[in-house]
Amino acid sequence: MITDIDELKSKILGELESIKDSSQLENLRIKYLGRKGLIANLFEEMKSIKAAEKPIFGKKINELKQIVTKIVEEKELFFSSSRKKTEAFIDPTIPGRKKHLGSIHPLVQTVEDIKKIFLKMGFDVAEGPEIESDYYNFGALNFPDDHPARDMQDTFFISKEILLRTHTSPVQIRVMEKQKPPLRVIMPGRVYRNEAVSARSYCLFNQVEGILVDKHVTFAELKGTLVSFAKQYFGSNLKYRFRPSFFPFTEPSAEMDITCFVCGGKGCKICKYTSWLEVLGCGMIDPNVFKSVNYDPEEVTGYAFGMGIDRMALLKYNIDDIRIFYDNDIRFLKQF
Repeated sequence: MITDIDELKSKILGELESIKDSSQLENLRIKYLGRKGLIANLFEEMKSIKAAEKPIFGKKINELKQIVTKIVEEKELFFSSSRKKTEAFIDPTIPGRKKHLGSIHPLVQTVEDIKKIFLKMGFDVAEGPEIESDYYNFGALNFPDDHPARDMQDTFFISKEILLRTHTSPVQIRVMEKQKPPLRVIMPGRVYRNEAVSARSYCLFNQVEGILVDKHVTFAELKGTLVSFAKQYFGSNLKYRFRPSFFPFTEPSAEMDITCFVCGGKGCKICKYTSWLEVLGCGMIDPNVFKSVNYDPEEVTGYAFGMGIDRMALLKYNIDDIRIFYDNDIRFLKQF
């Protein structure tokens, strides 16, 4: 047993030599000097030692405990003084490290830029719920019961009558239900589509839609508004065109294209070598929509338009993958 104590002493002293910081020292102190440590256990073993050997065994244990305690105390003092020396070198007059400020997300910036243009044109801003009823999302907007957009392949249904809105057009209905003409409003917001995720499509995206309702509103006014917006947003030198299209809630309907500002109309992969980029859909509000909000289509007319915020940002910043907007990659966001 005496030999075991000598071996334990050599082991402890070796471990003390390798201690690098106060945390390691505390772990060693608990291991050997704690109430349930190895040295305390040695005192318990004295009960099984012969009476003649107890004095020698007890003396050896006490010597070991004293030696270890002394070295631990000396190292505690050393580590404590080292910390104080380090703290003494801290100069409180040195300016602190500069904080890295975040930036506005490009989608948020795009929404704000679009809003500023339309606010200058006299439009108000309205918002609505992202969880909608079938009536506001489809029925009141003149979608027939068998329209493909009602299919589960396109729409996230929560229940038979409740869904995640597929466009911000329901806000048009909510605004017209509460306000009488004349009115001009844009409606930005997030929308959801049950689509395959790819570089050009995502399961959620952002839109800005707008309406103007008054007496004697014409398609020419619609074109003038949208051309003015496009030139303010993309630049005054762009060329544009309107193509016939179809939307259930407008008649007639059209889509607006602008010349590809990436290639200057020469053709590139961004415009699919057509020289044109589609930017928005528009049209004159269908009389059936007016009837659903108790407007008299014989008394008032109006136009509506809508554009994808994500697509506008892709075009303006020449980004080729919509998914990157939702990755929260700091390297990408720092560019804005």
